[in-house]
Amino acid sequence: MAQTVIFPKLGQTMEEGAIVKWIKQEGDPVAKGDILFEIETDKANLEVESFFEGTLLKILVREGITVPVNTVVGFVGTPGEKLPEVAPPVKPEPSPAVRQSDSLAAPPSHRPTVAPSDRPAVAPSDRPATQLSDRPALAAAPAKQIISPRAKALIRECAVAAAPIRGTGPNNRVTEKDVREYLAAQKYDAVRITPAAKRLAQEKGVDILTARGSGDGGRIMIEDIERAVQRLPKAMSRMRQVIARRLTESKQTIPHFYVTVTADVTPLMKFRAECKARGVNYSVNDFVLFSVIRALEDFPGVNSSTDGKSISWRGDVDLGIAVNVDNGLVVPVLRTAQLLSLAEMREQAKALADKARSGKLTPDEMTGSGFTVSNMGMLGVDQFSAIINPGESCILAVASARETAAVFEGRLAVRTCMSMTLSADHRLVDGALGAQFINAIKSRLENVALWRGLV
Repeated sequence: MAQTVIFPKLGQTMEEGAIVKWIKQEGDPVAKGDILFEIETDKANLEVESFFEGTLLKILVREGITVPVNTVVGFVGTPGEKLPEVAPPVKPEPSPAVRQSDSLAAPPSHRPTVAPSDRPAVAPSDRPATQLSDRPALAAAPAKQIISPRAKALIRECAVAAAPIRGTGPNNRVTEKDVREYLAAQKYDAVRITPAAKRLAQEKGVDILTARGSGDGGRIMIEDIERAVQRLPKAMSRMRQVIARRLTESKQTIPHFYVTVTADVTPLMKFRAECKARGVNYSVNDFVLFSVIRALEDFPGVNSSTDGKSISWRGDVDLGIAVNVDNGLVVPVLRTAQLLSLAEMREQAKALADKARSGKLTPDEMTGSGFTVSNMGMLGVDQFSAIINPGESCILAVASARETAAVFEGRLAVRTCMSMTLSADHRLVDGALGAQFINAIKSRLENVALWRGLV
Protein backbone atom coordinates (compact mmCIF):
# COMPACT_ATOMS: atom_id res chain seq x y z
CA MET A 1 0.00 0.00 0.00
CA ALA A 2 1.30 3.43 -0.92
CA GLN A 3 2.35 5.53 2.06
CA THR A 4 1.35 9.19 2.33
CA VAL A 5 4.03 11.84 2.76
CA ILE A 6 2.68 14.81 4.70
CA PHE A 7 3.76 18.39 5.15
CA PRO A 8 4.94 18.25 8.79
CA LYS A 9 3.84 20.46 11.68
CA LEU A 10 7.10 21.52 13.32
CA GLY A 11 5.92 23.95 15.98
CA GLN A 12 2.87 24.73 18.06
CA THR A 13 2.09 27.92 16.14
CA MET A 14 2.94 26.58 12.69
CA GLU A 15 -0.11 26.43 10.41
CA GLU A 16 1.27 26.38 6.86
CA GLY A 17 4.41 26.44 4.76
CA ALA A 18 5.75 25.93 1.27
CA ILE A 19 8.02 23.36 -0.37
CA VAL A 20 10.95 25.27 -1.79
CA LYS A 21 12.72 22.30 -3.36
CA TRP A 22 12.04 18.63 -3.98
CA ILE A 23 15.29 16.71 -3.48
CA LYS A 24 13.75 13.46 -4.72
CA GLN A 25 11.84 13.33 -7.99
CA GLU A 26 9.05 11.00 -9.14
CA GLY A 27 10.49 7.56 -9.80
CA ASP A 28 13.49 8.01 -7.51
CA PRO A 29 14.20 5.29 -4.93
CA VAL A 30 13.71 6.41 -1.32
CA ALA A 31 15.26 4.97 1.82
CA LYS A 32 14.36 5.77 5.41
CA GLY A 33 16.18 8.93 6.40
CA ASP A 34 16.61 10.21 2.83
CA ILE A 35 15.84 13.90 2.43
CA LEU A 36 12.68 14.24 0.36
CA PHE A 37 12.28 18.00 0.18
CA GLU A 38 13.10 21.34 1.77
CA ILE A 39 10.31 23.44 3.25
CA GLU A 40 9.98 27.11 4.09
CA THR A 41 7.88 28.31 7.01
CA ASP A 42 7.50 31.65 8.75
CA LYS A 43 10.11 30.48 11.24
CA ALA A 44 12.66 28.38 9.39
CA ASN A 45 13.88 26.59 6.29
CA LEU A 46 14.10 22.90 7.06
CA GLU A 47 14.99 19.60 5.38
CA VAL A 48 12.41 16.83 5.66
CA GLU A 49 13.42 13.17 5.80
CA SER A 50 11.41 10.15 4.68
CA PHE A 51 9.85 7.78 7.17
CA PHE A 52 9.38 5.13 4.49
CA GLU A 53 11.28 3.00 2.00
CA GLY A 54 10.25 2.51 -1.61
CA THR A 55 9.87 4.74 -4.65
CA LEU A 56 8.56 8.30 -4.82
CA LEU A 57 5.46 7.49 -6.84
CA LYS A 58 3.80 10.87 -7.08
CA ILE A 59 4.48 14.50 -6.16
CA LEU A 60 1.15 16.17 -5.39
CA VAL A 61 2.30 19.60 -4.20
CA ARG A 62 4.86 21.35 -6.33
CA GLU A 63 7.50 23.86 -5.30
CA GLY A 64 6.36 27.33 -4.33
CA ILE A 65 2.80 26.39 -3.25
CA THR A 66 1.80 27.25 0.33
CA VAL A 67 -0.25 24.51 1.98
CA PRO A 68 -1.57 23.79 5.49
CA VAL A 69 0.37 21.48 7.79
CA ASN A 70 -0.59 17.79 7.54
CA THR A 71 -1.34 18.19 3.83
CA VAL A 72 -0.42 15.10 1.82
CA VAL A 73 2.31 16.19 -0.59
CA GLY A 74 3.25 12.87 -2.17
CA PHE A 75 3.23 9.09 -2.07
CA VAL A 76 5.99 6.54 -1.47
CA GLY A 77 5.43 2.90 -2.34
CA THR A 78 5.92 0.19 -4.97
CA PRO A 79 5.90 1.17 -8.65
CA GLY A 80 2.57 0.38 -10.31
CA GLU A 81 0.40 0.24 -7.20
CA LYS A 82 -2.82 2.25 -7.08
CA LEU A 83 -2.74 5.58 -5.30
CA PRO A 84 -5.54 6.56 -2.90
CA GLU A 85 -7.82 9.47 -3.66
CA VAL A 86 -7.32 12.60 -1.59
CA ALA A 87 -9.26 15.81 -1.02
CA PRO A 88 -7.97 19.31 -1.81
CA PRO A 89 -6.44 21.26 1.10
CA VAL A 90 -8.21 24.08 2.89
CA LYS A 91 -6.01 27.09 3.56
CA PRO A 92 -6.10 27.83 7.32
CA GLU A 93 -7.13 31.16 8.74
CA PRO A 94 -4.23 33.06 10.36
CA SER A 95 -3.95 32.47 14.09
CA PRO A 96 -4.99 35.51 16.16
CA ALA A 97 -2.18 34.89 18.60
CA VAL A 98 0.91 34.60 16.41
CA ARG A 99 3.97 35.23 18.53
CA GLN A 100 6.76 37.63 17.75
CA SER A 101 9.14 34.86 16.73
CA ASP A 102 6.83 34.02 13.82
CA SER A 103 8.66 36.86 12.05
CA LEU A 104 12.04 35.27 12.33
CA ALA A 105 13.61 32.38 10.49
CA ALA A 106 16.61 30.11 10.75
CA PRO A 107 18.77 28.72 7.93
CA PRO A 108 18.16 25.16 6.71
CA SER A 109 19.67 22.26 8.65
CA HIS A 110 17.17 20.62 11.02
CA ARG A 111 15.73 17.45 9.51
CA PRO A 112 12.31 16.43 10.87
CA THR A 113 10.96 13.00 9.99
CA VAL A 114 7.83 12.61 7.91
CA ALA A 115 5.33 10.31 9.62
CA PRO A 116 2.09 8.79 8.28
CA SER A 117 -1.10 10.77 8.76
CA ASP A 118 -4.66 9.54 9.29
CA ARG A 119 -6.04 12.85 8.07
CA PRO A 120 -4.84 13.25 4.47
CA ALA A 121 -5.66 16.50 2.73
CA VAL A 122 -3.95 17.36 -0.50
CA ALA A 123 -4.28 19.27 -3.71
CA PRO A 124 -5.30 17.03 -6.63
CA SER A 125 -2.47 16.01 -8.91
CA ASP A 126 -3.88 17.99 -11.83
CA ARG A 127 -3.93 21.23 -9.86
CA PRO A 128 -1.80 23.91 -11.62
CA ALA A 129 1.54 24.48 -9.93
CA THR A 130 2.79 28.03 -9.37
CA GLN A 131 6.42 27.00 -9.46
CA LEU A 132 8.97 29.77 -9.19
CA SER A 133 11.18 30.21 -12.25
CA ASP A 134 14.89 30.81 -12.23
CA ARG A 135 14.43 33.14 -15.18
CA PRO A 136 12.83 36.48 -14.33
CA ALA A 137 10.19 37.87 -16.64
CA LEU A 138 11.41 40.18 -19.38
CA ALA A 139 9.40 43.04 -17.92
CA ALA A 140 6.74 43.66 -15.32
CA ALA A 141 3.90 44.50 -17.69
CA PRO A 142 0.57 45.88 -16.49
CA ALA A 143 -1.95 43.19 -15.63
CA LYS A 144 -4.31 44.14 -18.49
CA GLN A 145 -1.68 44.63 -21.17
CA ILE A 146 -2.44 42.36 -24.14
CA ILE A 147 0.45 41.47 -26.46
CA SER A 148 0.25 39.50 -29.68
CA PRO A 149 2.51 36.42 -30.04
CA ARG A 150 4.61 38.06 -32.77
CA ALA A 151 5.02 41.18 -30.66
CA LYS A 152 6.09 39.07 -27.67
CA ALA A 153 8.70 37.29 -29.77
CA LEU A 154 10.10 40.59 -31.03
CA ILE A 155 10.23 42.07 -27.52
CA ARG A 156 12.11 39.01 -26.27
CA GLU A 157 14.48 39.03 -29.23
CA CYS A 158 15.30 42.74 -28.78
CA ALA A 159 15.60 42.46 -24.96
CA VAL A 160 13.37 45.43 -24.17
CA ALA A 161 10.58 46.00 -21.67
CA ALA A 162 6.98 45.58 -22.79
CA ALA A 163 5.42 47.94 -20.25
CA PRO A 164 6.28 51.24 -22.00
CA ILE A 165 4.92 50.08 -25.37
CA ARG A 166 1.54 51.51 -26.23
CA GLY A 167 -0.83 49.15 -28.03
CA THR A 168 -2.94 50.34 -30.96
CA GLY A 169 -4.72 47.08 -31.76
CA PRO A 170 -8.18 46.01 -30.56
CA ASN A 171 -8.53 46.43 -26.76
CA ASN A 172 -5.15 48.25 -26.81
CA ARG A 173 -3.44 45.07 -27.96
CA VAL A 174 0.30 45.52 -28.56
CA THR A 175 1.11 44.44 -32.11
CA GLU A 176 4.39 43.79 -33.87
CA LYS A 177 3.98 47.16 -35.60
CA ASP A 178 3.66 48.90 -32.21
CA VAL A 179 6.89 47.29 -31.05
CA ARG A 180 8.78 48.33 -34.18
CA GLU A 181 7.52 51.91 -33.91
CA TYR A 182 8.57 51.98 -30.25
CA LEU A 183 12.05 50.69 -31.11
CA ALA A 184 12.42 53.31 -33.82
CA ALA A 185 11.30 56.09 -31.47
CA GLN A 186 13.83 54.93 -28.87
CA LYS A 187 16.63 54.79 -31.51
CA TYR A 188 17.11 51.10 -30.80
CA ASP A 189 19.30 50.62 -33.90
CA ALA A 190 21.84 53.02 -32.39
CA VAL A 191 22.30 50.86 -29.29
CA ARG A 192 25.71 49.22 -29.32
CA ILE A 193 25.92 45.94 -27.42
CA THR A 194 28.13 42.87 -27.61
CA PRO A 195 26.46 39.61 -28.67
CA ALA A 196 27.25 37.99 -25.31
CA ALA A 197 25.76 40.93 -23.44
CA LYS A 198 22.59 40.78 -25.54
CA ARG A 199 22.18 37.05 -24.91
CA LEU A 200 22.51 37.63 -21.16
CA ALA A 201 20.00 40.50 -21.33
CA GLN A 202 17.51 38.24 -23.13
CA GLU A 203 18.03 35.47 -20.58
CA LYS A 204 17.80 37.65 -17.47
CA GLY A 205 15.10 40.05 -18.56
CA VAL A 206 17.20 43.24 -18.69
CA ASP A 207 15.88 46.13 -20.81
CA ILE A 208 18.96 47.12 -22.82
CA LEU A 209 17.45 50.54 -23.51
CA THR A 210 18.03 51.35 -19.83
CA ALA A 211 21.48 49.75 -19.54
CA ARG A 212 24.55 51.93 -19.22
CA GLY A 213 27.43 50.96 -21.48
CA SER A 214 30.97 51.07 -20.13
CA GLY A 215 32.73 50.02 -23.35
CA ASP A 216 34.22 52.19 -26.07
CA GLY A 217 31.69 54.72 -27.31
CA GLY A 218 29.12 53.58 -24.76
CA ARG A 219 29.07 49.99 -25.98
CA ILE A 220 27.12 47.74 -23.58
CA MET A 221 29.35 44.98 -22.27
CA ILE A 222 28.44 41.78 -20.45
CA GLU A 223 29.52 43.30 -17.12
CA ASP A 224 27.05 46.14 -17.70
CA ILE A 225 24.23 43.62 -18.03
CA GLU A 226 25.44 41.80 -14.92
CA ARG A 227 25.22 45.07 -12.98
CA ALA A 228 21.75 45.68 -14.42
CA VAL A 229 20.67 42.20 -13.30
CA GLN A 230 21.67 43.09 -9.76
CA ARG A 231 19.37 46.12 -9.93
CA LEU A 232 16.34 44.08 -11.03
CA PRO A 233 13.61 43.77 -8.38
CA LYS A 234 13.92 40.52 -6.48
CA ALA A 235 11.22 38.80 -4.48
CA MET A 236 11.77 39.03 -0.73
CA SER A 237 12.36 35.76 1.05
CA ARG A 238 9.49 34.41 3.10
CA MET A 239 11.39 35.35 6.25
CA ARG A 240 11.92 38.96 5.13
CA GLN A 241 8.28 39.25 4.10
CA VAL A 242 7.11 38.08 7.50
CA ILE A 243 9.58 40.33 9.31
CA ALA A 244 8.40 43.28 7.24
CA ARG A 245 4.74 42.50 7.90
CA ARG A 246 5.12 41.90 11.64
CA LEU A 247 7.35 44.88 12.36
CA THR A 248 5.18 47.17 10.24
CA GLU A 249 2.26 45.90 12.31
CA SER A 250 4.26 46.67 15.44
CA LYS A 251 4.95 50.28 14.49
CA GLN A 252 1.33 50.79 13.41
CA THR A 253 -0.38 49.18 16.40
CA ILE A 254 2.05 49.49 19.33
CA PRO A 255 2.59 53.00 20.75
CA HIS A 256 6.38 53.05 21.13
CA PHE A 257 8.31 55.36 23.40
CA TYR A 258 12.03 55.35 24.08
CA VAL A 259 14.27 55.80 27.12
CA THR A 260 18.06 55.99 26.79
CA VAL A 261 20.69 55.74 29.52
CA THR A 262 24.48 55.45 29.48
CA ALA A 263 26.14 52.99 31.83
CA ASP A 264 29.71 53.45 33.05
CA VAL A 265 31.03 49.91 32.58
CA THR A 266 34.70 50.70 33.31
CA PRO A 267 34.76 48.55 36.49
CA LEU A 268 32.79 45.80 34.75
CA MET A 269 35.32 45.62 31.91
CA LYS A 270 38.15 45.27 34.44
CA PHE A 271 36.20 42.55 36.23
CA ARG A 272 35.70 40.73 32.89
CA ALA A 273 39.46 40.80 32.36
CA GLU A 274 40.00 39.33 35.84
CA CYS A 275 37.51 36.54 35.11
CA LYS A 276 39.18 35.78 31.77
CA ALA A 277 42.57 35.54 33.48
CA ARG A 278 41.03 32.88 35.74
CA GLY A 279 39.73 30.99 32.70
CA VAL A 280 36.11 32.15 33.00
CA ASN A 281 35.07 34.06 29.89
CA TYR A 282 31.93 36.17 30.35
CA SER A 283 30.79 38.52 27.60
CA VAL A 284 29.33 41.95 28.20
CA ASN A 285 26.07 40.57 26.85
CA ASP A 286 26.02 37.92 29.58
CA PHE A 287 25.98 40.66 32.21
CA VAL A 288 23.34 42.61 30.25
CA LEU A 289 21.06 39.57 29.91
CA PHE A 290 21.34 38.67 33.58
CA SER A 291 20.65 42.28 34.59
CA VAL A 292 17.54 42.32 32.39
CA ILE A 293 16.29 39.05 33.90
CA ARG A 294 16.61 40.39 37.43
CA ALA A 295 15.00 43.70 36.47
CA LEU A 296 12.04 41.88 34.91
CA GLU A 297 11.57 40.05 38.22
CA ASP A 298 11.63 43.35 40.09
CA PHE A 299 9.24 45.10 37.69
CA PRO A 300 6.35 42.70 36.89
CA GLY A 301 4.57 45.50 35.05
CA VAL A 302 7.27 45.26 32.36
CA ASN A 303 7.12 41.47 32.28
CA SER A 304 3.51 41.59 31.11
CA SER A 305 1.47 41.36 27.93
CA THR A 306 -1.70 42.97 26.59
CA ASP A 307 -4.35 42.31 24.00
CA GLY A 308 -5.29 45.99 24.00
CA LYS A 309 -8.09 45.45 26.52
CA SER A 310 -6.46 43.67 29.46
CA ILE A 311 -2.98 43.23 30.95
CA SER A 312 -1.59 39.88 32.06
CA TRP A 313 1.55 39.25 34.11
CA ARG A 314 3.66 36.57 32.43
CA GLY A 315 5.07 35.08 35.63
CA ASP A 316 8.14 33.44 34.11
CA VAL A 317 10.90 35.42 32.42
CA ASP A 318 11.11 34.13 28.84
CA LEU A 319 13.87 36.24 27.35
CA GLY A 320 14.46 36.62 23.62
CA ILE A 321 18.05 37.01 22.43
CA ALA A 322 18.45 38.56 18.97
CA VAL A 323 21.05 36.63 16.94
CA ASN A 324 22.30 37.72 13.53
CA VAL A 325 22.54 34.89 10.98
CA ASP A 326 23.52 34.75 7.31
CA ASN A 327 20.01 35.16 5.95
CA GLY A 328 18.53 37.52 8.53
CA LEU A 329 17.80 37.60 12.23
CA VAL A 330 16.45 35.01 14.65
CA VAL A 331 15.39 35.30 18.29
CA PRO A 332 15.88 32.13 20.32
CA VAL A 333 14.11 32.17 23.68
CA LEU A 334 15.77 31.61 27.06
CA ARG A 335 12.88 30.08 28.99
CA THR A 336 12.24 30.44 32.74
CA ALA A 337 15.44 32.44 32.84
CA GLN A 338 14.72 33.65 36.39
CA LEU A 339 15.63 30.17 37.66
CA LEU A 340 19.13 30.20 36.16
CA SER A 341 22.40 31.16 37.78
CA LEU A 342 24.73 33.48 35.89
CA ALA A 343 26.85 30.53 34.76
CA GLU A 344 23.80 28.48 33.71
CA MET A 345 22.35 31.43 31.82
CA ARG A 346 25.64 31.98 30.00
CA GLU A 347 25.82 28.33 28.90
CA GLN A 348 22.20 28.18 27.74
CA ALA A 349 22.41 31.52 25.92
CA LYS A 350 25.61 30.43 24.17
CA ALA A 351 24.07 27.09 23.18
CA LEU A 352 21.02 28.83 21.71
CA ALA A 353 23.17 31.31 19.79
CA ASP A 354 25.32 28.47 18.42
CA LYS A 355 22.20 26.57 17.32
CA ALA A 356 20.88 29.71 15.66
CA ARG A 357 24.08 30.26 13.66
CA SER A 358 24.29 26.61 12.64
CA GLY A 359 20.62 26.53 11.62
CA LYS A 360 19.57 23.93 14.19
CA LEU A 361 16.97 25.91 16.12
CA THR A 362 13.49 24.39 16.12
CA PRO A 363 10.47 26.66 15.59
CA ASP A 364 9.37 26.21 19.22
CA GLU A 365 12.75 27.50 20.38
CA MET A 366 11.88 30.81 18.69
CA THR A 367 8.41 31.19 20.15
CA GLY A 368 6.91 32.84 23.21
CA SER A 369 9.39 35.46 24.43
CA GLY A 370 8.09 38.41 26.44
CA PHE A 371 11.10 40.72 26.16
CA THR A 372 14.04 40.84 23.74
CA VAL A 373 17.61 42.07 24.03
CA SER A 374 19.26 43.23 20.79
CA ASN A 375 22.97 43.80 21.30
CA MET A 376 24.91 45.49 18.48
CA GLY A 377 27.94 46.20 20.64
CA MET A 378 30.21 44.16 18.38
CA LEU A 379 29.20 46.28 15.37
CA GLY A 380 30.63 49.60 16.53
CA VAL A 381 27.45 51.63 17.06
CA ASP A 382 27.04 54.52 19.50
CA GLN A 383 23.27 54.24 19.95
CA PHE A 384 20.21 52.76 18.24
CA SER A 385 16.53 52.08 18.80
CA ALA A 386 14.80 48.78 18.08
CA ILE A 387 11.21 47.89 17.11
CA ILE A 388 9.18 45.89 19.61
CA ASN A 389 8.29 42.38 18.48
CA PRO A 390 4.49 41.97 18.58
CA GLY A 391 3.46 40.11 21.72
CA GLU A 392 6.27 41.59 23.82
CA SER A 393 6.32 44.57 26.18
CA CYS A 394 9.73 46.02 25.32
CA ILE A 395 13.01 45.52 23.53
CA LEU A 396 16.40 46.70 24.81
CA ALA A 397 18.90 48.00 22.26
CA VAL A 398 22.49 47.75 23.52
CA ALA A 399 25.22 49.73 21.78
CA SER A 400 29.01 49.44 21.87
CA ALA A 401 31.07 49.99 25.02
CA ARG A 402 33.48 52.80 24.11
CA GLU A 403 36.18 54.75 25.86
CA THR A 404 35.09 58.36 26.16
CA ALA A 405 35.85 61.52 28.13
CA ALA A 406 33.48 61.71 31.10
CA VAL A 407 33.22 63.44 34.47
CA PHE A 408 34.09 60.93 37.18
CA GLU A 409 34.27 61.84 40.85
CA GLY A 410 34.39 65.50 39.96
CA ARG A 411 37.19 65.19 37.43
CA LEU A 412 37.45 64.63 33.69
CA ALA A 413 38.59 61.08 33.00
CA VAL A 414 38.61 58.40 30.30
CA ARG A 415 35.79 55.95 31.05
CA THR A 416 34.24 53.04 29.18
CA CYS A 417 30.58 53.88 28.62
CA MET A 418 27.77 51.97 26.97
CA SER A 419 24.47 53.37 25.70
CA MET A 420 21.22 51.40 26.09
CA THR A 421 17.81 52.34 24.69
CA LEU A 422 14.55 50.81 25.87
CA SER A 423 11.70 50.70 23.35
CA ALA A 424 8.52 50.25 25.39
CA ASP A 425 4.85 49.63 24.68
CA HIS A 426 3.11 52.65 26.21
CA ARG A 427 -0.05 50.58 26.77
CA LEU A 428 1.88 48.52 29.33
CA VAL A 429 4.73 50.76 30.44
CA ASP A 430 4.57 54.43 31.39
CA GLY A 431 7.54 56.77 31.17
CA ALA A 432 8.37 56.60 34.88
CA LEU A 433 8.22 52.79 34.94
CA GLY A 434 10.39 52.60 31.81
CA ALA A 435 12.95 54.94 33.36
CA GLN A 436 13.02 52.98 36.63
CA PHE A 437 13.39 49.70 34.76
CA ILE A 438 16.28 50.70 32.53
CA ASN A 439 18.05 52.45 35.39
CA ALA A 440 17.79 49.23 37.40
CA ILE A 441 19.65 47.49 34.58
CA LYS A 442 22.24 50.27 34.53
CA SER A 443 22.74 50.08 38.31
CA ARG A 444 23.37 46.34 38.16
CA LEU A 445 25.92 46.71 35.38
CA GLU A 446 27.78 49.36 37.36
CA ASN A 447 27.74 47.37 40.64
CA VAL A 448 30.86 45.22 40.40
CA ALA A 449 30.49 44.05 44.02
CA LEU A 450 27.26 42.36 42.95
CA TRP A 451 29.00 40.46 40.14
CA ARG A 452 31.86 39.38 42.38
CA GLY A 453 29.32 37.63 44.53
CA LEU A 454 27.88 35.77 41.56
CA VAL A 455 31.03 34.57 39.77
